[in-house]
Amino acid sequence: MVQGTCSGAGKSTLVAGLCRALARRGKKVAPFKPQNMSLNSAVAADGGEIARAQALQAQAARAAPRTDMNPVLLKPSSDTRAQIVVSGRPFAELEAGGYQALKPRLLAEVVAAFERLRAAFDAVIVEGAGSPAEVNLRAGDIANMGFAEAVDCPVLLVADIDRGGALAHVVGTLACLSGSERERVAGLVINRFRGELALLQPGLEWLERETGKPVLGVLPYLGGLVLDAEDALPEKQLSNEEPAFRVAVPVYPRISNHTDLDALRLHPGVEVRFVGPGEPLPGADLVVLAGSKNVRADLDFMRQQGWDEALSRHLRYGGRLIGLCGGMQMLGAWIHDPQGVEGSAGSTPGLALLKLETTLEAHKQLRNFEGALCAELGAARFAGYEIHMGISRGSERPAAIVNGEPEGALSADGRILATYVHGLFDSPAACAALLKWAGFGVASGVDLAALREQSIERLADCVEANIDLKALEGFF
Repeated sequence: MVQGTCSGAGKSTLVAGLCRALARRGKKVAPFKPQNMSLNSAVAADGGEIARAQALQAQAARAAPRTDMNPVLLKPSSDTRAQIVVSGRPFAELEAGGYQALKPRLLAEVVAAFERLRAAFDAVIVEGAGSPAEVNLRAGDIANMGFAEAVDCPVLLVADIDRGGALAHVVGTLACLSGSERERVAGLVINRFRGELALLQPGLEWLERETGKPVLGVLPYLGGLVLDAEDALPEKQLSNEEPAFRVAVPVYPRISNHTDLDALRLHPGVEVRFVGPGEPLPGADLVVLAGSKNVRADLDFMRQQGWDEALSRHLRYGGRLIGLCGGMQMLGAWIHDPQGVEGSAGSTPGLALLKLETTLEAHKQLRNFEGALCAELGAARFAGYEIHMGISRGSERPAAIVNGEPEGALSADGRILATYVHGLFDSPAACAALLKWAGFGVASGVDLAALREQSIERLADCVEANIDLKALEGFF
């Protein structure tokens, strides 16, 4: 099990690298995260919902993603409330206190999923969540040491030295653990190191003396990796060149699956700007409304920021607009939530830019599929997936055909496109077609799958060169 001294220490990345390194050695390996909190999710091969980070790790392991790899997924709808997804399906919508009370019951689900993986694979690489030093969350823990103790799993502790204070983070984390938990830590990894390793060596020797734990590797800082983000928004693009095509993405509080924009972010001729609170919506060729875990509340936020008026101005000046999933729902006339699926029951007027109405339902739509854009958009083919709680109905013409059925909406003037499809830009042909529709006529698509695979291989090379894999293989 890989645990971290803090969130963002590199647990997800290290697990992906270890999965590919072991797969290269002929091991049948699976990733596993008992509990994840993320609004970036995917549909597994068996039809359930898991975090995108675990889907990426499954790709690294050369295994089909399955719901057992992430049996508990928390999808926040507010600062204190989240949808609880168990074994790939919505289980409950709870406040934080209610979830704490539920955790002992979920431990059985988590252990059962882990045992199924352990029976089917040669090796299982487990990822913790946050930090085991969060002693306020220790009671009933299913994400870190509570899980490790339940299944008798050795732990690798990783610290991010690029943030500073990594040695203190390791010592402090171990000090917060019980005696049996400290014994469970089999080794340490220092992540994101820049500079001359010889200058760090005295610190590593001190760390081993102070903790009694071996340092099993120091991973260098790797820039430019194309890997699915667990939740954090990507860093701002830096370029000395004037972009040929500008995309603006309003960032509302519960934005979800912003990984849909990765292929555009990585396009050499495209600048994607994520627009945060208090920022005006900039001039752009294309505006994309991404998904949302709380559509009505995020739509209220959009209006508070004045972004609704900015969208109308954008369209008057000839710009194009795409709504993805929750963004599609916002573009319609009304969003109804009679059961209080995402908050208080009620209805909220939409932006009324499309002739659609959406009703949120307790049943979640989950599927992987292949389809094609409508003929007006060149009929480019794509592979994608759906994850949403709502059903949208209206009289707009479809934007695509999926499994022989019309999907999404294209406005009468052809300047607004809406769809429930996630991953639409990941298909190079569809990406190129949509950029052409939006005004970037000479653009080609980006092969995101190839870039992701290259990054996994590069990551595995780094792990093999800098981690004592023989010591780790002794755990299996």
